[in-house]
Amino acid sequence: MKFKLSVLLIILSTLSCYKIERNCLDYHTGIFEFNSVIKGDSITSRFKRTENFEIEFYNGEIDSSRIKWLSPCEFIVTKIKPISNQDKKPINIRILSTGSNSYNFEYHIVGNRKNIMRGTVKKLKDSVLLN
Repeated sequence: MKFKLSVLLIILSTLSCYKIERNCLDYHTGIFEFNSVIKGDSITSRFKRTENFEIEFYNGEIDSSRIKWLSPCEFIVTKIKPISNQDKKPINIRILSTGSNSYNFEYHIVGNRKNIMRGTVKKLKDSVLLN
């Protein structure tokens, strides 16, 4: 019995040492890049983010959104001038982990947690000024 308890304590203490890094405040502002695959094509978009807004540059188009931070690691993105009904739906984004220049996240349309997707965003610059 003592042996089993000792083994259990060792396993629990080992697992408690692992902690996912989440320095979410480092990713509230800056210039970022996101790669995704749509219909088999690799797509890259860049965006700059301030505390309240996000401006995306994709395929020669500029798209602006409002940001509402729910916590340091979770926010809602709502397009300012949506074109379609799909664009009118806000997106919930939650940062899962952070690294030295990127973060992993999950996202879904608000109210639709059935279709949660994941991705990685790379931070290119701390400044939101485009040079």
